[in-house]
Amino acid sequence: MNLPRVLLMLLPAMVLGMVPACKKESGKIKVAVVTNNPANFWKICDAGARKAAKDHDVELIFRMPEKGDPGTQREIVKSLMEQGISGIAISVIDPKEQTRELRQVAEKVTLLTMDNDADESGRLCYVGTDNYSAGRAAGRLVKGALPDGGDVAIFVGQITPANARARFQGVVDELAGIAGKNAEGTPVERMIGDKKGFFKQYGKYYLYSGEAITDGPDESKALENAKSAYEILGDRPDVCFVGLWAYNPPQILRATAEAKNVKVVGFDEDEATLNAIEQGRCVGTIVQDPFNFGYKSVEILAAEARGDKSKSNVKPIPYRIVSQKGGPTTKDGDAEIKNLKASEFREQLKQLLEGAK
Repeated sequence: MNLPRVLLMLLPAMVLGMVPACKKESGKIKVAVVTNNPANFWKICDAGARKAAKDHDVELIFRMPEKGDPGTQREIVKSLMEQGISGIAISVIDPKEQTRELRQVAEKVTLLTMDNDADESGRLCYVGTDNYSAGRAAGRLVKGALPDGGDVAIFVGQITPANARARFQGVVDELAGIAGKNAEGTPVERMIGDKKGFFKQYGKYYLYSGEAITDGPDESKALENAKSAYEILGDRPDVCFVGLWAYNPPQILRATAEAKNVKVVGFDEDEATLNAIEQGRCVGTIVQDPFNFGYKSVEILAAEARGDKSKSNVKPIPYRIVSQKGGPTTKDGDAEIKNLKASEFREQLKQLLEGAK
């Protein structure tokens, strides 16, 4: 037998060997969760979602976009819709831009919004924190750190998502000392040393740049933003930097590592933030509950797929306050708000994640 004939006979087997094996369908209900970026925050959410998938016997597809871009998220959702999912939970990046397409999703499968809402999207319900109330809690931490007033800079990845806008407004409303919402602040130009800066005044507090300082979301840009603000405000006697997304406080802490006068208030439970709280370098952080974001989202989607409508009547998941010394449990409306020591919270989170394995 000559070589060409041998190759011809082997060709079908070679071709078959080059074709990847198809993943066997589980036959289970299939649900999906899509985040708004790849931050470590979402790894906790993933753990909760996977525990719920196991508890409720469904197949889970969990996707984290490489960047906080609506177009990237749109392509992920489009792909998932072609995979036979019965429902999807999405942390919406830009509600205004995405609402129309989300309505189309909601017409075909059960749609939940998670962490970031889009209340006109036709979604069944929202799973997440009351971000405005959480923002006001962050504002109270600022006021505790600067009781006589001072300069404040607020940092966040993007201001278009609902959670960012609500948190920001909650912080400045608290600083303004108003009971209602939507304090606008008074525009002010001030000389800071030999440099002129634009601020908005809220009560005794001056907001640097007059708005939230955004970074993309891009952690290197977040660090650059914090360094730039520190160059202007670093010599001031009463300064507080606030990071509204999980990666912002660690970048602020890096930028102000040599500062003794800059107070830091954070959001979420990044390891660097918790370490800084324990060391006294960070006043405190407002933590959500990403584990339960994931768990409850999958639980609701599984129930809806089976015709059970009892799970979707959900209230906002309470935020918690984490500080070095902790404090008593308080009330925010109907919600009980725990004030935990950083070490205590860290241990609770560790046990939660280990229990989900």
